[in-house]
Amino acid sequence: MAPPSSSSSSQSRSQSTPSASLARINNIASHISPTMASTTSFPAETVPQAPEDPLFGLARAYKADNSPLKVDLGIGAYRDNNAKPWVLPVVKKADEILRNNPELNHEYAPIAGIESFTSKAAELMLGADSPALAERRTTSVQTISGTGAVHLGALFLAKFYKGSQTVYVSNPTWANHHQIFSNVGIKVAQYPYFSKETRGLDFDGMTAAISAAPEGSIILLHPCAHNPTGVDPTLDQWKELAVIIREKKHFPFFDCAYQGFASGDLARDAAAVRYFVEQGFELVVAQSFAKNFGLYGERAGCFHVVAAPAADATTTITRIASQLAILQRSEISNPPLYGARIASTVLNDAQLFAEWEENLKTMSGRIIDMRKALRSKLEELETPGTWNHITDQIGMFSFTGLSEPQVLKLREEYHIYMTKNGRISMAGLNTNNIDHVAQAIRKVVGETQ
Repeated sequence: MAPPSSSSSSQSRSQSTPSASLARINNIASHISPTMASTTSFPAETVPQAPEDPLFGLARAYKADNSPLKVDLGIGAYRDNNAKPWVLPVVKKADEILRNNPELNHEYAPIAGIESFTSKAAELMLGADSPALAERRTTSVQTISGTGAVHLGALFLAKFYKGSQTVYVSNPTWANHHQIFSNVGIKVAQYPYFSKETRGLDFDGMTAAISAAPEGSIILLHPCAHNPTGVDPTLDQWKELAVIIREKKHFPFFDCAYQGFASGDLARDAAAVRYFVEQGFELVVAQSFAKNFGLYGERAGCFHVVAAPAADATTTITRIASQLAILQRSEISNPPLYGARIASTVLNDAQLFAEWEENLKTMSGRIIDMRKALRSKLEELETPGTWNHITDQIGMFSFTGLSEPQVLKLREEYHIYMTKNGRISMAGLNTNNIDHVAQAIRKVVGETQ
């Protein structure tokens, strides 16, 4: 008989390989001790359990509450008088326009986003007649809402800013500010902001701290509807702050999440940013369209950089834009389309824009009405203390002045949910629950005096 061909031998070896490999694997496995088998690069002490986000934990607790009396004053989202999410009528119209566009596709957006959106977003924030826009010393990048804008700004400053790598934020501020800046290696310090005595702005403390900060520090500012206090500086106070910030050569970082939502007037709510630009400041702005368009889950936002007036400002801003594109590319590659398309459709159509302004007045107007109603009812009930701060404050949130024990008592006994620091979302109040809330506050405050 002829010997097997080389191809036959090769095939035979190939067929026996899986069994041989399995035998070797079983042999190795039999020599691994239980201790070796349980070895991990991430033991418990390496990756500790993180605490639950307080705001989302509050939302979870509210959802689990079966009481018909429960009231959600925690979430920072607009609700109508029936405590339901409100899709802006103008957003519905823009959505209809998009869905009926035969040219609509789902291709990638450019790295910096949709230009028809970012350019109008810049005009909305800076003003169509802004000297910075006229002099072509601005650049804008579409972001994952305001959170993404703050993060992109923090990342850019961490990499390129040559001043103090410390950002000063208000005390209190949006809790996420601390995490965002810390995560990119920028130290976080605080300046006084809220006065517990007056339940208004501690302007003296604020200006003193900013004056004492090391030269060239980053100063984070809320241009309107301060979160979480609802307390804003007056325009004259903004002007005083501008003088101090210029003298100290600080870098302004504006975080604007509520333009049009505070007063119902888009220009008025952007007045602080526009003033600083008119004064020739080099600055950055994080801009969100979650609240003022009701596009919470669509994550539409912008990050704007404004260079100082100079002969080479256009060249400078071009270089900055190139670096922002690299940072954006490495993080998300391309921003999402839907929310930006909705906003762009409205911002670029005069008739829709006018309707949007009316929608803003509807939302801000209802919140103002709820402020008046809550203050009136608390005073009618002779609730201990003064309550004028409820109507003095502005925007979605109010710092009530309630203590943490009072807040917990309201939650446990009256099913009213708010953050532990006493911040309430005014949008959660309506004509159906205002009496229950006011009476509960009256009882809790009266019992804990």
